[in-house]
Amino acid sequence: MSSSSQHAPSVQSGASLARNGISIPELRAMLKGQVIAPDDAAYDAVRAVYYRMYDRRPAAIARVADASDVARVVAYAREHGVELAVRSGGHSAAGHSVSEGGLVIDLSAMKGLQIDADNRTAWAETGLTAGEYTNAVAAYGLATGFGDTGSVGIGGITLGGGIGYLVRKYGLTIDSVLAAEIVTADGQILHVDADNHPDLFWAIRGGGGNFGVVTRFQFRLHPVDSIVGGMLFLPATADVVREFIALADAAPEELSTIANVMVAPPMPFIPAEHHGKLVLMAIMAYAGDAEAGARAIAPFRALATPLADMIRPMRYPEIYPPDDDGFPMSVASRTFFTDSIDQSAAETIIDQLQKASANIALVHLRVLGGAVARVPVDATAFAHRTRRIMANVVALYTNPAEAAIHEEWVSHLAAALRQGEPAAYVNFMSEDGAERIREAYPGETWNRLTAIKRRYDPDNLFHLNQNIPPAP
Repeated sequence: MSSSSQHAPSVQSGASLARNGISIPELRAMLKGQVIAPDDAAYDAVRAVYYRMYDRRPAAIARVADASDVARVVAYAREHGVELAVRSGGHSAAGHSVSEGGLVIDLSAMKGLQIDADNRTAWAETGLTAGEYTNAVAAYGLATGFGDTGSVGIGGITLGGGIGYLVRKYGLTIDSVLAAEIVTADGQILHVDADNHPDLFWAIRGGGGNFGVVTRFQFRLHPVDSIVGGMLFLPATADVVREFIALADAAPEELSTIANVMVAPPMPFIPAEHHGKLVLMAIMAYAGDAEAGARAIAPFRALATPLADMIRPMRYPEIYPPDDDGFPMSVASRTFFTDSIDQSAAETIIDQLQKASANIALVHLRVLGGAVARVPVDATAFAHRTRRIMANVVALYTNPAEAAIHEEWVSHLAAALRQGEPAAYVNFMSEDGAERIREAYPGETWNRLTAIKRRYDPDNLFHLNQNIPPAP
């Protein structure tokens, strides 16, 4: 595990002390990696996160080189009482990847990857993105499932669960985690697995960044060479939405789907007469034989005349969309789980999307089941194994003055679609509040997590996350 990085130039005279009493020269002297301060030319670019609505100015950003660097920064933040943020890919929907006036651990220089193709395992540092990891292991015809975006850091998405294109075939990302290296609040570097610190190993599989900074994961690799996948655009009616979800639920486990019901953007491959009208944009991935994949996808194509059909045999990494530099709009969203999309729910989706005033409004639906549901509910900190559908209602907008309008719209629609016990997927949560965090970790899962938090982080140093406070 190694990474080389040069130290940033010294700050100008008079700027050696950043806010909160953080000494930039002291940090630079103690780390192998780079320390970026407010006076550095790269500062504004480095502090930026994926969701541009979070415009925060940390006192310093430590682009760490290895786990020892992480341990030193953690100890420094603890000893100086400085707020600590941890960033893998910077995609936190709640803005937790950057602190206002605090210290940021930036893992992006830590991209070590050791692949054992014979035993189908890989040790991966958490500065890697899902796309970087996926492209590297694909050379061996292997894969680990992450989310739906290649630029997401593997650290954050794994800690929260990981629901992606292989979810029904191979489960959540955490179901492929065999071990991890983690720096805890006291600065220790621990190896955790089923036999070593098993309580902590349980907690980091779904419990988010509450328990330390994971610097490496050991993942199981699965045989995935080519898939049948891509985007399918259908006109969105209540019948099409309902039947799509029913087909996805009944499909072979090799097929994982994402359905986005939304107003069609002016994409060149969608006929112009459908721009501005409701569409179902499906992203589909069949992890198996091409002929079987074509048979599995055929019923979806038959739901209506496709507006665009980009599904084809491809190498698995091709399913990820091209990377972008960040999302410029503000976002209002609600994540929840439900058990079906019946005719009434489908009609509600269509009706509410037609009434939405956001620049872009959508309902995002992922059918689960399969390998996810075969893992016992108490095996990891992800407690929603039996739920059939993970959903997200999203409004994207450019005028901050409209925030309350869009928040009300997403809350109203999410409440109308929810079924069963309240539940939330932690990786899709934004600034939802303590009650919603409890919904992400219901019942005994919460009690167990707070007890583990007390053991490993009693002072809640790691609180810039969907926070689980230490048990009293």
